[in-house]
Amino acid sequence: MSTTRTVMWWSRLPLDLLKMVKSTYLLVYLIFLSLSFWAEMAIVRNPNVESNAMVDVGVVLDLSSKVGKMAEMCVSMAWSDFYAAHANYKTRLVLHKRDSKGDVVGAASVALELLKNVEVQAIIGPQRSAEAKFVTHLGRKAHVPILSFSATSPSLSPKHSPYFVRTTLDDSSQVKAIAAIVDAFGWREVVPINEDTDFGNGMIPYLIDAFQGIDTRVPYRSVIPPTASDLQILEELNKLATMQTRVFVVHMTASLGSRLFKYAHKAEMMSDGYAWIITDGLSMILDPMNPSAVDSMQGVLGIQPYIPKSKSLHDFHMRWKRGILLKNPNSMTNELNHFGIWAYDTIWALAMAVERVGGMNSRFSKTETGKNSTDLATLGISEIGERLLKTILNTRFKGLSGEFHLVEGQLQSSAFEIFNVIGKGERVIGYWTPKRGLSRGFDTVDKIIAYSTSNANLKDPIWPGDSRTTPKGWAVPIKGKKLIIGVPVKKGFREFVKVERDSHTNKTTFEGFSKDVFLAVLDTLPFALPYEFKPYMKPDGSSNGSYDELVKEVKLQNFDAVVGDITIVANRSSYVDFTLPYSESGVSMVVLIKDDETKNAWIFLKPLSWDLWLTTGAAFIFTGVVVWILEHRLNTEFRGPRGQQLGMMLWFSFSTLVFAHSNCPYTTIYIVKVLSQV
Repeated sequence: MSTTRTVMWWSRLPLDLLKMVKSTYLLVYLIFLSLSFWAEMAIVRNPNVESNAMVDVGVVLDLSSKVGKMAEMCVSMAWSDFYAAHANYKTRLVLHKRDSKGDVVGAASVALELLKNVEVQAIIGPQRSAEAKFVTHLGRKAHVPILSFSATSPSLSPKHSPYFVRTTLDDSSQVKAIAAIVDAFGWREVVPINEDTDFGNGMIPYLIDAFQGIDTRVPYRSVIPPTASDLQILEELNKLATMQTRVFVVHMTASLGSRLFKYAHKAEMMSDGYAWIITDGLSMILDPMNPSAVDSMQGVLGIQPYIPKSKSLHDFHMRWKRGILLKNPNSMTNELNHFGIWAYDTIWALAMAVERVGGMNSRFSKTETGKNSTDLATLGISEIGERLLKTILNTRFKGLSGEFHLVEGQLQSSAFEIFNVIGKGERVIGYWTPKRGLSRGFDTVDKIIAYSTSNANLKDPIWPGDSRTTPKGWAVPIKGKKLIIGVPVKKGFREFVKVERDSHTNKTTFEGFSKDVFLAVLDTLPFALPYEFKPYMKPDGSSNGSYDELVKEVKLQNFDAVVGDITIVANRSSYVDFTLPYSESGVSMVVLIKDDETKNAWIFLKPLSWDLWLTTGAAFIFTGVVVWILEHRLNTEFRGPRGQQLGMMLWFSFSTLVFAHSNCPYTTIYIVKVLSQV
């Protein structure tokens, strides 16, 4: 129906109008063809306009590893994003990817093939420090820059290998941050645990020097081969558990590190009193690790380079996740780490440098060799390699990782992020910068005046064993047992020792002054001392014996020590050692405390009793009344107002104690007569 209506609608149009529309379309088409023709002629005739120059670049990765797969995708995305943003550039990188298969010889072989057959002008990779060590010699011979975003060993230095460019951080850049953490918590002994590779061994001398700078000893160094069996790892951990040190710094790759923490958990070394610190080589790839391995790392402290958040980084992260899900929906690698971000920035830095140098003369000059020459002897020399190297070293821009700036051939660090492994994720507890030291928040770094290594500038971490108490750093080397502390049970005076058992939960509680003294002594020790209180009592809850028998249990090695109100006597001292007395002993008498009454103003009242004082007062009143009765009618002094009469009566009674009333002899005699009659 719709087709019929359309035909009918067109059929109603005038014929002249149809002809005009057809002519317009034909004219536009001819104009478009003409413009295209003249544009092509202009490109051919104009010598200043040229096609893109292709520059061959090798990419050597271990495509069987999670980091290699992630880096491969980041490199491809970086290439697409760069030329989408710089469509006017006259050069283009041509990426030739090769798989090293995680082997040193394999990496050298593919690098040699790229230099000899493809004649690449730069190589990105290899992925590991051991692989890059030989490839850098090839780059130096061919004058081809070797850019590595993941070879972090300090033993591989751009100072010794001029054509080696490290677009990642050197492992030695983090040792001061680790030393600041150790100093902040007051640990004075640390044991490094590293894998026996160029990556693992390269940082250890720098780490030991940093510990010496804060007066921290390294009594032992644990080196584990990457090919170590599970039994070898467990034996090494058991050896560490018998030592005093309880602080460990782990520097190894994820494959070996996940196994180490798995067996450390089985060896009960991820419990209260232990402290573990992991370097960025392991912390930056926690996300791709097995979840069970992360579960065994609860309470671990880690550091990793700080990458500031930005909109471009967030957008790239989202696009990268979508690309991973589209490429492999079942992939477990869904988190982007620092190596992938540095691989992205490496492509941008190389593309910028190639554009500045130009790629028209990107070829190798061959040297004359004999017929029996080796592949290395027939290797040519890049004509733009030296200029390209200098340009790369001077390239500076703002990338996904922040400011891309190379100093002496390698990327420089600005800050490190300190985190605590909790649950399935990481909790950031602070930051470290070379100038300011430790800080709780990165936005407050610039507000700190001086370099600080105080743990007050960090958030409180949760330590292994779900403990919030900071480990002391070393303990008495007791493997598999705790000190058994005997506690006496008695019914009498319980202020020193009080032992109670809950009949419902069958749990025994210990209280008293002796226990408090024991715990106070433990707090002053510079090391941890595992202990367990055990009551010296029978199953029915009564005492199992006398104090002498309890002390003998120490000699019989049934108890390691006894805590209680044990009196120091000669027979007990013959087979046990006592601490210094913390309470006085001997016979004492308890008396009431009396005040010093000599300083009392009313002391004159003490010689007479209250009954005598009341009798004396009653006699004064009686005498005054009798005198008033006798003198009231004759003596005018005892007359007048009632108040005056009462005062005179009392005054006369009181005055008889002080002086005799000589002016009233009659009255006195009369009183005597009356009293005698009474």
